Amino acid sequence: MSLDTPTPVRPELVEGLPCSSVEEKNRASTGSARTVKTDWTREEIAVLFDRPFLDLVFEAAAVHRAHHPRNSVQLSTLLSIKTGGCVEDCGYCSQSAHHETGLKATKLMDVRAVLQAAAQAKDNGSSRFCMGAAWRSPKERDMPAIVAMVKGVREMGLETCMTLGMLSESQAAQLAEAGLDYYNHNIDTSPENYANVITTRTFQERIDTLEHVRSAGINVCSGGIVGMGETRADRIGFLHALATMAHPDSVPINALVPVKGTVLGDMLADTPMAKIDEIEFVRTVAVARILMPLSMVRLSAGRESMSDSTQALCFLAGANSIFTGDKLLTTGNAGDDKDAALFAKLGIAAMRAEIAQAVAAE
Repeated sequence: MSLDTPTPVRPELVEGLPCSSVEEKNRASTGSARTVKTDWTREEIAVLFDRPFLDLVFEAAAVHRAHHPRNSVQLSTLLSIKTGGCVEDCGYCSQSAHHETGLKATKLMDVRAVLQAAAQAKDNGSSRFCMGAAWRSPKERDMPAIVAMVKGVREMGLETCMTLGMLSESQAAQLAEAGLDYYNHNIDTSPENYANVITTRTFQERIDTLEHVRSAGINVCSGGIVGMGETRADRIGFLHALATMAHPDSVPINALVPVKGTVLGDMLADTPMAKIDEIEFVRTVAVARILMPLSMVRLSAGRESMSDSTQALCFLAGANSIFTGDKLLTTGNAGDDKDAALFAKLGIAAMRAEIAQAVAAE
């Protein structure tokens, strides 16, 4: 058997998992089915979180290798195309107009400048270019420029992703017609913890936008943030919400980067909760991989403060996408040179664009 041939998961190696999930992974790894489980209970997810750490990571790695190319990680670049001045009060966000973070608000970038940034990202090895605007929702007057950005980036052979806040059905349709590949709209946290983080937009409004995106035929990118002072029960609820909908095609897992002047940044400053325990973070990645075996699981914000060992464990546990570059919207990131050194150390290769597109299409 080739080393690259996925090996069916043996039930005796995953004692404690629901039989249905083991059977589904076996069928998928042999190519006889591509179905996934979407009726997870919180109790089942709690069992996964409670498993011995090494057993959990081992199972997540087996699930990952049954569905995704090993030692291959997608590189994505995220550009802020409109910074600051957002009317939402997200407690973690430096771009909220409710917070005094010293961030200067800007207007929507010129299309040509965005396309230049995309070309540079491609030269640096990225296969996906993500564009984010600090809006509650885009205004109709901005849609022509947004559409032009999508079309221009796609013409370069890059996957396109946007995060612009809430979308109406008609706006989702416009983006779909332009050829947008992915739309990011995170649920952020569990439904129960949501009001502790954001009060200007409801959890259901986020779900509504995801439904508009999905109905328009655009791939869904949705995840959240851990390390906001939430409990493990909240992390279970967060993953449960994602795993019981039609699974997002991409699932970004962010570790909170506390920013001075934001509600959460000031509240958690100089406390043990200012940074999530790294083993608990890896557990969250591993559980996400098991629950959503076909999704791309992305290490997003917070990597700049993670050790190489923690990131390696995340890759082993099923993370197969990262954001590259020195900045994510307004916060720091690990940087291209540091990522290249880590990949060389671990023997990981950047996923080619055609492979990333093939994985997404399965």
